Amino acid sequence: MATTITRDNLKRETNNLITVIDFWAPWCGPCKMMNPIMKQLENQFKGQIHFGKMNVENNQDIAMNYKVMSIPSLVIFKHGQAKEKVTGVYPKDKLAQFLDQKLAEVNSK
Repeated sequence: MATTITRDNLKRETNNLITVIDFWAPWCGPCKMMNPIMKQLENQFKGQIHFGKMNVENNQDIAMNYKVMSIPSLVIFKHGQAKEKVTGVYPKDKLAQFLDQKLAEVNSK
């Protein structure tokens, strides 16, 4: 299950090879559509990619820091540094292909 990310654990939880943080809000319809997709991706990439969720209502300053202007947004961290952002709803297969590419990039270095 994805870790709940807050300002208190952000640094610790993103200090992995690759971490994907799902920026969301409880009232966001598209965010609700992404929930089952994110759970499937978490199972598919278990042990390879760390997944977290951040409620933007409770962490507006952090969302602004990462330039999250629309939700859902996925921010991809590599070794604690935000590297990329994906905004909107995407099919599981497209996101899985994207994450496979990120893993290949990290593993080739």
